[in-house]
Amino acid sequence: MYSNAHKGKLIIFSAPSGAGKTTIVHHLLKKDFGLEFSVSACTRMQREGEVHGKDYYYLSIADFKQNIDLDEFVEWEEVYKDNFYGTLKSEIERIWKKGKHVIFDVDVDGGLNLKKAFGDRALAIFVMPPSIEALRERLEQRDTETPESIARRIGKAPLELEKSSLFDIILVNSDLEMACAKAEQVVGEFLSGK
Repeated sequence: MYSNAHKGKLIIFSAPSGAGKTTIVHHLLKKDFGLEFSVSACTRMQREGEVHGKDYYYLSIADFKQNIDLDEFVEWEEVYKDNFYGTLKSEIERIWKKGKHVIFDVDVDGGLNLKKAFGDRALAIFVMPPSIEALRERLEQRDTETPESIARRIGKAPLELEKSSLFDIILVNSDLEMACAKAEQVVGEFLSGK
């Protein structure tokens, strides 16, 4: 699917909402691993403070569907009705051309689809929350979620947790500092080929 001219690898972080994957990804981006964040495309509304091209590529539903028809995505899905998320092929190529490795912060199905597309070039890490109740507390503390969106995200969590065994590594996040240290270790080993 992709030429081996690019030596880039991919690090995939997936988890139910509120498990801490975004915090861990941001921690790794500050380390000297040569990582660059893959910006996903989505059709959801831009939240206050978010930047197009930095947080997401915000597309209309029509534009997103056109990109699907043109085979511009490595993976995409309709997460909720008319709420599409996906990874543009051009985003991965852009990062590899800079000589960097790609790091993803994607939902569970997106992570599995990326792992399937890239095989051994990708390390898929599932961030395991200590409990569903911990997820609920973390989502409530965010202040960006409505009660409906929290309920929807928590409702998805049991199915997502069932898929954890399909990932290369399960990283339990009951202590954020320890989870970040473990993430550094496994990512470092994967990138150095150990």
